[in-house]
Amino acid sequence: MNLSLDQPIYANQQALLPFALTDVLIETVSQAKQPLLHFWQLENTMILGMKDTRVLNLKQGVAHLQKAGYPPVVRSAGGLGVISDAGILNISLLIPQGEHTTSSAYEMMYHLTKLAFPELIITPGEVFDSYCPGSYDLSCNGKKIAGIAQRKIKAGIAVMMYLSVTGSQLTRGEVVRDFYLTSLSEKFGQDGYPPVNPTSMTTVTAVMGEEVSIVETKKRFLNAFSELTNDTISSINSRDWLNEADRLATYKDKLSHMITRNQILDTL
Repeated sequence: MNLSLDQPIYANQQALLPFALTDVLIETVSQAKQPLLHFWQLENTMILGMKDTRVLNLKQGVAHLQKAGYPPVVRSAGGLGVISDAGILNISLLIPQGEHTTSSAYEMMYHLTKLAFPELIITPGEVFDSYCPGSYDLSCNGKKIAGIAQRKIKAGIAVMMYLSVTGSQLTRGEVVRDFYLTSLSEKFGQDGYPPVNPTSMTTVTAVMGEEVSIVETKKRFLNAFSELTNDTISSINSRDWLNEADRLATYKDKLSHMITRNQILDTL
């Protein structure tokens, strides 16, 4: 039986917690040799990559995000900035490394997403003017609905996807575009930072032509995960799992690393 973890949406003050938990889960799957699925969400937040902290005018960029109502957090995985809010579902597929390469791990998440939404024609490939563009952007009709990043620890891999399920993707794109315009000025779209075009992205709801909820999306991915692994799925609250698995000490250690990583924001 495979495991799925979930919890209520994290408040801004808890924004570091899912990243610390991800690192615990990576180590867990490397030891258990069994895949795991983790759903999580944040209140309105701009999740920055480390490269985003090296923009020319970080202080001004962060001030813009605060004013727009998307306070930032710096994540541990690679990539650039993405938005998280109540209409975005973050899905982490955690797998023991084994025979999986970087490419095959990404392909596994792509396949899982196609199983979850068989009605959609989902195409992988970089959408260069989206926010956080990458080779494994997922698009429908030329517009990006999801982006995927990867993190490895020891013999475990986390393939982490943000999926724009519902809400105003145009607004999200404008917030990210304006962060880069503010923090890069005339260097906007240069030096590896994306020339964000808010119209380059969309949501699952918009593509489906009907409202798709976060709850329904989770159910779809649980069914897809069961089909992908040919096994039943047991779901548990992440806090309960930490206690039952005796992982609180490791979790607190990972959290301390996230606190250190985010000190750069405290000095602005």
